[in-house]
Amino acid sequence: MNIFNSLGSNYDLSYILKSFSKGNSADHKNLEKLLEQRYGGKAFLFYKGREALTFAFKILNLADDSRVAINGFTCIAVFNAIRKAGLEPVCLDLEKIGGLNFTSETLNKALKSNKKIKAVVVQNTFGYPCDIEKIEQICREHKLFLIEDLAHCVGTRYGDGREAGTVGDFVVLSFSQDKIIDAVSGGALVVRNKKISNIQYPGVIVRHLEGVVRMRDRIYPLETFKIRTTYKFGLGKPYHFLLKRLNLLSDVMNDSFYEYYSLPNWHAGMALYQFELLEKQRLDRRKIAKIYFSSLPKRLLIYEKKDLYDRSSNLRLPIMVEDRQNLLSSLKKNGIYLSDIWYTDVAPECANAVAVSKKILTLPAHINVSEQNAKRISDLINQWAKE
Repeated sequence: MNIFNSLGSNYDLSYILKSFSKGNSADHKNLEKLLEQRYGGKAFLFYKGREALTFAFKILNLADDSRVAINGFTCIAVFNAIRKAGLEPVCLDLEKIGGLNFTSETLNKALKSNKKIKAVVVQNTFGYPCDIEKIEQICREHKLFLIEDLAHCVGTRYGDGREAGTVGDFVVLSFSQDKIIDAVSGGALVVRNKKISNIQYPGVIVRHLEGVVRMRDRIYPLETFKIRTTYKFGLGKPYHFLLKRLNLLSDVMNDSFYEYYSLPNWHAGMALYQFELLEKQRLDRRKIAKIYFSSLPKRLLIYEKKDLYDRSSNLRLPIMVEDRQNLLSSLKKNGIYLSDIWYTDVAPECANAVAVSKKILTLPAHINVSEQNAKRISDLINQWAKE
């Protein structure tokens, strides 16, 4: 059986059957209500999480020369969303040893050298929690707005027991492909800061999504399922190429989606469906992550504390290897396709993040990876490491 890191990773037959539903206005309202109850604030739904992040800064209406502290190891969508709001991101580097999130110490140093930082975005990379207690304290002391980006970490719990999304002034969610909550596309902003009143769309027009874009999203679960299941017969790869050539696959990084588009009812319904499955899938992801943790050499692991996997959403399990391309080629020969490396080169000033980006490899923990699959992947990596 072939295993992929993405390409419809969260979709099984049940999801595909659910995707044939139409969705209705009640789904939109119920998703807003769910988010407001779960995270304790006012919810706004968008077609993309990047739109939600830009909207958060439009609400704050910060001075044009304001800066926003973000992780130096992040998706370019975060970087661009901040610039779309007319602000400038300040990328905080990773520690040489310490994981994939910036630390409170790094944030403190940045504040001493840059007084224009007015907000901080934490992302809990791949679901592994940051040092939120100290970061929150720093934000309160310096009167900075704290934004929790849950694209990777719905269901993650911090060291003090609080759930990700229940700490910051704002919560941003992404429901895009291969995220914890996967509705093919979608995003949300939850405003938790009670001091910000009379929240409205600040002088912007919310657009309605074109029919062709909605169509591509709706067929994406079925088409990617076809690609994955026919790959072993030599049909999936050319079929994938054909769909891309005909522009029939949803484009997750389309640059036009830094404006404001309303979330269609169908996407809201799919997001609700994913929230229903969240707890079960969280436990399943934890099982897979622990297999990797217990099976792989500790020198490859970025996170070596077992309890961290208990608290993480385990979107993917990150490891570090010296010859990444060689390992990718070795796994590919055995039907394991993990070449969609998640990193960005927007922060060349962050030396440690750049170094990590050249060595990191993320292992799948999604619904289509069984415990047997995880053991097989671990065995293949162990064999490669011994060569």
